[in-house]
Amino acid sequence: MQRKQLRKRRYGRQRLHSIVLVLLLCACCACGVGLAATAASAIAPSILAQVSPTEDIGTVDRVPERYQLGQQLYLENCATCHIALPPQVLPMETWRRLLQDSEHYGQTIKLLVDPPRLLVWNYLQTFSRPQAKEAEIPYRVANSSFFKALHPRVKLPQPATTGSCVTCHPGASQYNFRKLSPEWENSP
Repeated sequence: MQRKQLRKRRYGRQRLHSIVLVLLLCACCACGVGLAATAASAIAPSILAQVSPTEDIGTVDRVPERYQLGQQLYLENCATCHIALPPQVLPMETWRRLLQDSEHYGQTIKLLVDPPRLLVWNYLQTFSRPQAKEAEIPYRVANSSFFKALHPRVKLPQPATTGSCVTCHPGASQYNFRKLSPEWENSP
């Protein structure tokens, strides 16, 4: 009889130790998450100090310092002939093809060479979006699902061109797509 009671006590202690161990582990995890959040909030201002403010040129995303030269080269090489589109409106594969094809929308252009090409490519691939494998790669912005998703209520002129952007984005020629025309300024 005593052996049974001893076994029950031992089992009870082992179970209690397991419960205490689990509770201690949960408490440690909670403290770790709290410390990580505190550290992240302390680090975030220093990271943001290295990022260009979106108000300066009106881009969609903040551009970290390491991509700013690529962005500048993109603007210098692309915005001289037409409005430079934000990388977000076309998938990564479209940008890759544009950087490798000297036949550019019916015009023969001089391709960028390394290292400027790599800097522009790093900027474009970082801020563009991946294309679904089964989806057709759009060569025109009006065919891009990303462009359509960003402009759900916009009736585009036929054919839509990069020059059409200025209608709703009066700052587009300065690479400012945040500034909108008065009719779109307060739209939901």
